[in-house]
Amino acid sequence: MTTKLKITAIKPYPVWVGTRNQMLVKIETDSGIFGWGESGLSGREKAVAGAIEHYREFLIGRDPMQIGRIWQEVYRSQYFEGGRVLQAAISAIDIALHDIKGKALGVPAFELLGGKQRDRIPTFASTGDEAEGDVAIERAQELRAQGWQAIRFFPIGQNNKGIFEPRESIGATATMLNKARDALGDDVVLGIDYHHRLSVAEAASFCNKLGRGVLDFLEEPIRDETPEAYESLRTMTDIPFAIGEEFASKWQFLPYIERGIHQFNRLDVCNVGGLTEAMKVAGWSEAHYVDLMPHNPLGPVCTAATIHLAAAVPNFAWLETRAPEARLGFDNSDFFPVQPRLDGPDYPVSDLPGLGVEVNEEAIKAESFRFWEAPHLKRRDGSVTNW
Repeated sequence: MTTKLKITAIKPYPVWVGTRNQMLVKIETDSGIFGWGESGLSGREKAVAGAIEHYREFLIGRDPMQIGRIWQEVYRSQYFEGGRVLQAAISAIDIALHDIKGKALGVPAFELLGGKQRDRIPTFASTGDEAEGDVAIERAQELRAQGWQAIRFFPIGQNNKGIFEPRESIGATATMLNKARDALGDDVVLGIDYHHRLSVAEAASFCNKLGRGVLDFLEEPIRDETPEAYESLRTMTDIPFAIGEEFASKWQFLPYIERGIHQFNRLDVCNVGGLTEAMKVAGWSEAHYVDLMPHNPLGPVCTAATIHLAAAVPNFAWLETRAPEARLGFDNSDFFPVQPRLDGPDYPVSDLPGLGVEVNEEAIKAESFRFWEAPHLKRRDGSVTNW
């Protein structure tokens, strides 16, 4: 392509899909080529849309092919750089620019990231946050029969809407997982997401209640603000940690990678700063033998972008998929007529230009944003705890 492109419009679309909103962004150009991106800050989509509108004011007229330069400008264009709201907005813009560039050059997005290193993207599936105890084990057995070799559980009490008591959860959850390992055997990867609901002491107690070798990864056991807390927990257990879905830049990953705190990066391309920032984290992780295990609880645009990332990096483990949990409705075909589809437990890598996903813009315009709040959980003593 010899004609220089110009950005003519940036349109944020916070839209209700299934059981939650998705924060979609469309970037249009003067050539008619457009791209789609997605933000990952679930529950705060209005804030992200506002940030995108600020960026729109100076990005109109810019060359969308200059992805790296645009990333630097949107990151450094304010005195208060970074933060989860701004990075979620930057992520959506960056992903949409990769979609545009791939379409303009007639190549899939993974070609912009160095080319394809794998043809299929292995995934892990979850038992669902409503399944507990024997029901969750039965669901895991169903997933394994369908081909999944990596399965994630949720803790007892995960689906509570009012009260969550960590000490009441960890014993029952450990019992469930010990039974699950016996039922599923040793050749399946088992993990659990504790949704950063535990303290260091609670997480250590939980790990000590598990049989050796029961868990292959422990996801987000505690909050991430203090790396030293994770370092302390690291000395108390040998279970691999999978963390990072909340990180909004390479700088947040820095202490975890450099200090050898975690073994799997739960990087989210829709939170970390898009594909541009994700590739930097991936290379840094490779140097420290940390594998990517991307966070992917959103919609098909996020899934497509993450598939291209997973195809292009050497240090990759599994991609999260919520597709088997059909009740969530995140992959509504009326809204996304062309989107990644599972083939067994894997996503084939698309050779379509750009992300390889299509969005029915008229359909999403008709489905308005709905305010949604995650449960505001309390302890039995009335104090606030994490969702």
